[in-house]
Amino acid sequence: MWSLRCQTSNKTYLGNFMEVHVKIYETAGDVLIAVCDEDILGKKFFFNDVAFEVKESFYKGEKKNLEEIKPILERATILNLVGVETVRKCIEWGFIKKDNVINVGKTVHAQMVRV
Repeated sequence: MWSLRCQTSNKTYLGNFMEVHVKIYETAGDVLIAVCDEDILGKKFFFNDVAFEVKESFYKGEKKNLEEIKPILERATILNLVGVETVRKCIEWGFIKKDNVINVGKTVHAQMVRV
């Protein structure tokens, strides 16, 4: 058994489930879906000399219950995921593998590209 750790606070829950932001970008050949945990939107994380900002302009989209976004993510050709809860659930659903997750300060980030 493994776990992802993060020390953020102020998690937002809808009922018993975490809220996330989901933003969909569609181009001629791809569907990029960006998802982030609600509590880290707009925050900046640091790891060594790298700054990672969870920009509202990129991630802020429709607020959804984390448990209900799986059908939305199935449409994606590209996923951009940030936040412990989002990444954990996407691993559970098989969208990404744990080995492809990177720690960025006090959060985690992963991407998926279908080829």
